[in-house]
Amino acid sequence: MFEIYKDKANKFRFRLRASNGEIICASQGYASRSNCMNGIKSLAKNAKSSKSFKSHENQTGKWMFNVVSGNNKIVATSQSYKDKVGMNIGIKSVMTNAPKLKIK
Repeated sequence: MFEIYKDKANKFRFRLRASNGEIICASQGYASRSNCMNGIKSLAKNAKSSKSFKSHENQTGKWMFNVVSGNNKIVATSQSYKDKVGMNIGIKSVMTNAPKLKIK
């Protein structure tokens, strides 16, 4: 389920949460709620293709992924995972849940 909120800088952001409440991925800050909604729609659209997921190992040895749009801009960034297996489960969760467009 998507959750829209305002951050400390008063920007709109979204998070995609798994059914257990864990945050799977989160967005950048947007100036307006409508732009944030466009970001959610972009994630829902791009999550359907495995080509939209770019994974990497960070400096601390944890795995993360970004979901990118057709113009290669980052739509959302994942949490850190201790291993690649956990990260791949997170990717599958985004691919399954983001297209449903459930917003809290």
